[in-house]
Amino acid sequence: SGHADYGVLPIENTSSGSINEVYDLLQHTTLYIVGELTLPIEHCLVATSDVRIEDIKTLYSHPQPHQQCSEFLSHLNGVTLESCVSTADAMQKVKDLDRKDVAAIGNASSGKLYGLQSIQGNIANQTENHTRFIVVARKPVEVSTQIPAKTTLIMSTSQQAGSLVETLLVLQRYGINMTKLESRPIMGNPWEEMFYIDLEAHLDSEEMNNAISEVIKLTTHLKVLGCYPIENVEATQVSLG
Repeated sequence: SGHADYGVLPIENTSSGSINEVYDLLQHTTLYIVGELTLPIEHCLVATSDVRIEDIKTLYSHPQPHQQCSEFLSHLNGVTLESCVSTADAMQKVKDLDRKDVAAIGNASSGKLYGLQSIQGNIANQTENHTRFIVVARKPVEVSTQIPAKTTLIMSTSQQAGSLVETLLVLQRYGINMTKLESRPIMGNPWEEMFYIDLEAHLDSEEMNNAISEVIKLTTHLKVLGCYPIENVEATQVSLG
């Protein structure tokens, strides 16, 4: 509706991997990626009161937490898993139902916003559970060439053997490090793939300009989704001697 300046979308998780729904959305978006952030995700069971886990009949959450907590969920007997559009939506449902046989997977501090309390913590498969998010906006952000940056591209190649490899070799030749390569099917084009590539390079650098000018000739479609500062910029060590 245009009321928000920024949106935050989960793109990958250390436990459940890439979040394909977001990659599929990026095929058709007019938004730009303007930042990234990685956050620890602490899943717990939340309910309206201190209910017993044995009494829970229905558990609400987004499909991603279901995957990230699959080991814990496998030990629950007779519990129906209901998918919601978000963990916030799941907690709202539990609040509205206000029953002792329903619960949600979410964050304990977020649960408090809905008047819910944690009844079981640390339920994720991995103790170090992190999700990488992208920040999107209607306009691209200007990044100084002095700041380490990432550039995200979306592209498709011809169906000829070696087309993708040939494209990636261009990046290698210009010394551009690729930190992520994800493929997703193109809706309406059976067996054709769209590739998403995260590169550790500034869009305005000479290497990127040269690489993109060559890659365009090897692809059937190419779009820059954004150039944005790398999340963790290491301080430069300056000699005082």
